[in-house]
Amino acid sequence: MSEIALRPVVLPAPIPVRELLPWAVFGGLMLLMAIYFIGAEEGATSLMRGTYVHEFVHDGRHLLGFPCH
Repeated sequence: MSEIALRPVVLPAPIPVRELLPWAVFGGLMLLMAIYFIGAEEGATSLMRGTYVHEFVHDGRHLLGFPCH
């Protein structure tokens, strides 16, 4: 019989919630901003003048299923 040397299993270190929470909040806020600009930045709910934002995210709106005209 041949002897096979097994390497010890190295487990990743757990990330404490205290260090993960600020990044999760930041990511959530970025996601909400993206959803607003893609889904609602148009017409009466517009925060910015002109149609620049609408035209910039126009194809993304249709891709994600948001109607725009």
